[in-house]
Amino acid sequence: MTLLDQQSSLEIAGSLGKKPRRHREELPKATELLKQREGPLELDKNQGKSIVVQSTRGPGAPGFYCEICNRTSKDSAAYLNHINGRQHLRRLGQTTTVARSTIEQVRARIAFLREKTKEASKAKTFDFDQRLKEIREKEQAARAEEKEKKKAEKEAQRMDIVLATATEEGESMAQMMGFAGFGSSKK
Repeated sequence: MTLLDQQSSLEIAGSLGKKPRRHREELPKATELLKQREGPLELDKNQGKSIVVQSTRGPGAPGFYCEICNRTSKDSAAYLNHINGRQHLRRLGQTTTVARSTIEQVRARIAFLREKTKEASKAKTFDFDQRLKEIREKEQAARAEEKEKKKAEKEAQRMDIVLATATEEGESMAQMMGFAGFGSSKK
């Protein structure tokens, strides 16, 4: 269809009251297979936070914004679907097919993971003497805390006894002097 034919079809469609066809944007042809992302998407960076937003359109709108496609998604699931979708990958120049791994690549990956797990297991080896020392220190700290607690309880009991004897002495003194009390109705 030539440019003249497109213009005449738009004029005819406009005169008949029909909407003109939407022009679809031509996306570049995908040249490479699907690749792994270089960095994290950070979808959970604002998780659990309350943020006051203004209702706007474009990059400043609330939600997740894709600079490549100039599109805003309202939630992380929709954004993730868009990032993994055909249109976004096409704009990046990638297809949705994954590159097939060779046997050498698989063996190299397995060897890498084995080394990684060996290093992790070596890092977890425990020095039992050090571990026992830490446990003993914790037990001693717990004992000291228990001692302090008992001391505080005993001191509180002593204070109660001292206060009780003081009030008894005051009552006995009042009786000796012939008073019924010093004006207190409490006993």
